[in-house]
Amino acid sequence: MRTSAFLYPWDVVGDPAAPARVADLGVQQVTLASAYHSTRALTPRHPRHRIVTAEHAAVLYEPGDRWQGRELRPCAAGDWAPGDAYGEAADALAAAGLDVHTWVVLAHNSRMGADHPGTSVVNAYGDRYPWAPCIAQPATRAYLVDLAAEAAVRPGARGTELESLGWYGLAHLHAHDKVAGVPLGEAGQYLMSLCFCADCRAGYAQQELAPEELAAEVRRALEPVWRGDEPPGGWQAVEKLIGAETANATRAWREETARTLQEAAIAAVRAAAPDGFRVLLHADPVTYHCGANAGVDPEHILSVADGVVVPCTGGAQALASFGAHRTARTTLAANFTVVSGMGGSPATLAADAAHAATLGADELRLYHAGLASDTDLAQVTKVLAHLK
Repeated sequence: MRTSAFLYPWDVVGDPAAPARVADLGVQQVTLASAYHSTRALTPRHPRHRIVTAEHAAVLYEPGDRWQGRELRPCAAGDWAPGDAYGEAADALAAAGLDVHTWVVLAHNSRMGADHPGTSVVNAYGDRYPWAPCIAQPATRAYLVDLAAEAAVRPGARGTELESLGWYGLAHLHAHDKVAGVPLGEAGQYLMSLCFCADCRAGYAQQELAPEELAAEVRRALEPVWRGDEPPGGWQAVEKLIGAETANATRAWREETARTLQEAAIAAVRAAAPDGFRVLLHADPVTYHCGANAGVDPEHILSVADGVVVPCTGGAQALASFGAHRTARTTLAANFTVVSGMGGSPATLAADAAHAATLGADELRLYHAGLASDTDLAQVTKVLAHLK
């Protein structure tokens, strides 16, 4: 089973031993970040550092001329990935015999929200989510499509994996997070992720919803949640809270917005890419879900992209929804965390991979070779040596 490990450029740049160490795991490919959000990352084997702090969302190469004169444009990285850090790392990995694919984070950008507050998702209470660009706004959509094309098609890359190509909402791993005091459940998460910026208000109006009334209805529906009554999960709970007709109208607007953005971004990548370049999407088969793994309709997305990467840590059942629509030309990659300290289970990787294969997976993704301990990586190496 073809396997790829995720890496950051700073895992490789400045560590001459890194490419061979990754190749010795038994992977055939590396999925290397070319555009990424802010993070604080451990580098347990790097000869020069142990902690890398990426202070803001950035491209990890030198952005091109297409951004000149544009208000929305990607930021270059600071000293955590200066110059063309992506290119330097990619060249070293390719020299070790590894295929290199880009890893592109799109609609997840706190720097954009800080510099351009009007681009952010706005909830029913008027609170902005600076980490979540609203994908309904025309300027933001144009930025995301162009960023997808540029960051995906780097020199030498044989494919890309597009993350966060859809709605981002309330859920977010934030510094010193303090939002878990009241359980929201899936329905509460959906309602708190509905956007009420001017463009989304216009979108709701197209669905024959009155935006002000909708916002008031969302606030009313959430009142029991703030008192501690966790709503049940699933779409039926959303329908119960705000009414089926209203709920489905909001969902129709959001799904169309995400679907057309995904189509446009994938088309832009294909137009910029050489023949044989693979375009995969980090995806969730529940269309109204938000986050890094964009909610999609499995049948539709597999008719547009070359495949999907599906989160499987803790359970791989989401694969089945995609497996039912997978064809000979599409890839279904099961993504497993192999960092024990981050909830991964490298010790069960063999069994997990075998189960994923029964659900239709034909490739594996391992998150994350740069973050894992030596013990974790030794377990991965042992499994991959026997994996067919």
